Amino acid sequence: MSPSPVHLRPPGPRPRASGLRRFLTERQPQPERCELCAVAVAEADHRHLVDTEKRALVCACAACALLMEQPGAAAGRFRAVPARYLTDPGHRLDERAWEALQIPVGVAFFFRNAALDRLVALYPSPAGATESELEPSTWTEVLGGSRLADLLEPDTEALLLRRTDGRCECHLVPIDICYELVGRMRLLWQGFDGGAEARAALDAFFEDVARRARPVDEVGRP
Repeated sequence: MSPSPVHLRPPGPRPRASGLRRFLTERQPQPERCELCAVAVAEADHRHLVDTEKRALVCACAACALLMEQPGAAAGRFRAVPARYLTDPGHRLDERAWEALQIPVGVAFFFRNAALDRLVALYPSPAGATESELEPSTWTEVLGGSRLADLLEPDTEALLLRRTDGRCECHLVPIDICYELVGRMRLLWQGFDGGAEARAALDAFFEDVARRARPVDEVGRP
């Protein structure tokens, strides 16, 4: 995904050997590293920060992520992506509401871009994250009544929606998993509708989100 004033870039690929050396030497896989202090981090389980200047996601170790959660750290350039997953069982979206969003596929996510001071609506596609134009009045009509919308942290969290079998589910999730989903769909997508493998991966992804999500009524409880 290329950077833009709106879209976040996922963490960049690891450096690769160049020239003939890659054919002549046996190279061990390079570990994932914190992009602030360069310490090695677990590839499958580490924190991310939002670089608000470059509109990019960057990998971070636990210590750097904790540091960036403190008010005024790095002059506010980096924002730690929270780890919370929430759902609002009392807020239902029907087919009319989904049609109002004008999303051409069954999955979308929405986050507030603090620099632009507006909501951004994106959905997965074979080309990556695709933006959908969304009028502020439509956002208010469809999602403004959800308590999740009131809790949404700018840049670092998203409302993730899915429509299946005539019903819609909505979760508040870390923004990085939305881009993880985009990357997974881009990799697996086949044909016009994505194909069986992509649909199975999508089902597994949302099953994991539902397992992690806590009802919004439990926010603040130990």
